[in-house]
Amino acid sequence: MFADSALEKIQRSLVLSNIVKMLNDTLANALCITLNAEKARKDVVEIRPTSKMIEKVLTILNEQGYVGGHEKEVVIGGQKIVLNLLGKINKCGAIKPRLSIKFADIGKFEKRYLPADGFGVLIISTPQGIITNEEARKKKIGGTLLAYCY
Repeated sequence: MFADSALEKIQRSLVLSNIVKMLNDTLANALCITLNAEKARKDVVEIRPTSKMIEKVLTILNEQGYVGGHEKEVVIGGQKIVLNLLGKINKCGAIKPRLSIKFADIGKFEKRYLPADGFGVLIISTPQGIITNEEARKKKIGGTLLAYCY
């Protein structure tokens, strides 16, 4: 019994030490892992660590048709998201530094981060939640740029 708990502690510390190495920007890490898996033509990717923001961004990418569904699983040392890939992402990434933008500036940043008009999506954190650039235009609100995908 003691050996099992010691083994579990060692496994847990190894898992946590691997997670701590990549905690700088969890959203950027999640999008980088997703893009690398897409380029490797994988069907499924595991994302760790998770957050509500990462889940919402993945939900938006699912609604826009860039990725398949995702589900959250509990594992030793925390939780992970298992994401189904569709092979439709050309490029995605986090926007650093996280820029605050006004409603009038959305077009300027679309030109900067997206390859063509109406192609791709910017993800913006607003007072009304995390939404796409199109939703922000309809609601006429600004916010903080989080990520892009096309």
